[in-house]
Amino acid sequence: MSSRQSNLASTLHSLDGRSYGNLKQIRGRYSFGPVTVFIDRVQADPFASPSKVRVRVDRADAKFPLDLTTDRADRIAAADYLLRAGNEVLAKLGQRALILGRPGQEVLERTNILIDDAGVEARLLVNLPARGRRILGHQAADILTRDLPDFAERLFLFDRWSDAPAGRGGNTHGPSAEGLADHVQLHRDQLELRSHLGEAGLIGLVGNGAILPRTSGDSDLPMKSSDAVAFTSPPELEHTVELSSGRTVTGMGIPRGVTVIVGGGYHGKSTILRALERGVYPHIAGDGREWVISDPTAASIRAEDGRAVTGDDISAFINNLPSGSDTRFFSTTNASGSTSQAANLVEAIEAGANTLLIDEDTSATNFMIRDERMRALIPAEREPITPFVDRVRPLLTEQGVSTVLVAGGSSAFFEVADHVIALDAYVPKEVTDQAHDLVGVTAADLETAPTGSDPDTGSDSLASPAFAAAPRVPTAKSLRPASKTKTARAKGSDRIQFGRDFIDLIAIAQLVDAQQASGVAEALEYLAEIFDGRTSLTEALTEVVDMLDTEGLDGITGHRDHPGHLTRPRRQEIAAALNRYRGLSLEC
Repeated sequence: MSSRQSNLASTLHSLDGRSYGNLKQIRGRYSFGPVTVFIDRVQADPFASPSKVRVRVDRADAKFPLDLTTDRADRIAAADYLLRAGNEVLAKLGQRALILGRPGQEVLERTNILIDDAGVEARLLVNLPARGRRILGHQAADILTRDLPDFAERLFLFDRWSDAPAGRGGNTHGPSAEGLADHVQLHRDQLELRSHLGEAGLIGLVGNGAILPRTSGDSDLPMKSSDAVAFTSPPELEHTVELSSGRTVTGMGIPRGVTVIVGGGYHGKSTILRALERGVYPHIAGDGREWVISDPTAASIRAEDGRAVTGDDISAFINNLPSGSDTRFFSTTNASGSTSQAANLVEAIEAGANTLLIDEDTSATNFMIRDERMRALIPAEREPITPFVDRVRPLLTEQGVSTVLVAGGSSAFFEVADHVIALDAYVPKEVTDQAHDLVGVTAADLETAPTGSDPDTGSDSLASPAFAAAPRVPTAKSLRPASKTKTARAKGSDRIQFGRDFIDLIAIAQLVDAQQASGVAEALEYLAEIFDGRTSLTEALTEVVDMLDTEGLDGITGHRDHPGHLTRPRRQEIAAALNRYRGLSLEC
């Protein structure tokens, strides 16, 4: 036992039974053979947030294969593998006081495990034991001087790994060399396939054999394959990709354009859309959606009654309001369904979305369509809403923005659809020709259809600022709440507290967990330092993303020793949270 280890153990034993605040003296760095333990923060109270502890092993001692842990993308995948394996190690140790964090089905950049040129590090939260407000020093010594170093050695010393194959999802048999290699290679293949989408003119691919249904509506775990219908592409849309690893992936390619998914209720329409929403992220083996790969900028768009809107140009969809409000710079504290969906759409495009994912079930009907009888009854000049069905093709032809739409109750989008896919008991069929015959259009009609004019009035209303909107510039004090507590904090996965205000994230469908919401909260803090009254929202988002690409998640926290448990969000989710902040203010 080293002197530092001995000192930590003896200090903890001596603190047994004393008041909890005395634990602060154990902060520091301790050596346990190849393992270095850093106690960065000690909770002041047994009921406060857990203590923050790191364990680190140098590269020379860890001996991880360089070919799997040198490239940045490989490090993200390897760290994800170690995170999942680390939870298995903690389970074997029977240790519940040490919290490494549990990832979902996605492989994402996180702060829980760090791999860098110098070594590998785990960031843990520790509930140090107490009886009432008295220290249980002997138990704390066991956790910090026995179980914690043991955990690090089992997880980070590659030579100690077993050769047992990894189980479903990665690590049910503990870490193994084969499991790590397979996990990294799957991630490489998914990234390569994603890069192929653009080259092939696709905005998504759903692999044959995919298990898309989940066990339940509130679970992201796959339904048992024996109970689910494996996905099979219609022959007309089948697309095959030969990856550099030698793997071949075949599935349904979704081309750029307007794609409508139809079918009876409970036949799998929304299930495909949900899979495409999550397909912006890589997934672990065994998830069933490993080969559901989407345009990484794809954004889910829905109605969201009651949300705040600040300075959005929604004039392409809503104009000539009876109140006289200028919809080229529209703000409200309580948006309607149609107004909120228009705002969500233009904000997604402002944040860089090239694909929109829309479900009729979560949309405002009057935003989406207006049938012929309603058009006849209500003159165009008396209807301020131009429905999305009249704007979806100009969005494609003028902005390059594709749409995937689930429709179960209206054929209105058949006239503007490049492809129509029908789901029958989870089996997709290509029915574009039948759908076009029903409404009397052809593919040639779509190519020659005029764009830029309002179908009701014939006016050139699509020469609207909404499709070339002026940059929105937040004020310098936009993200500086009038509160002593400025720090943004995630409250679970669906809320962020910012000052005295709360930002509602529940409608942001592509946020996957509370750690990613915490990443969004940190991004808002970072944006607060960028906004100066001259930098546009788009420019600020680009600055954040560039920093994350260069410095990783540690950069967004100012390289704190222990940043907590964060997962990297996309720029789309950062923008969505910012746009829902009721304190947002813009330069006029």
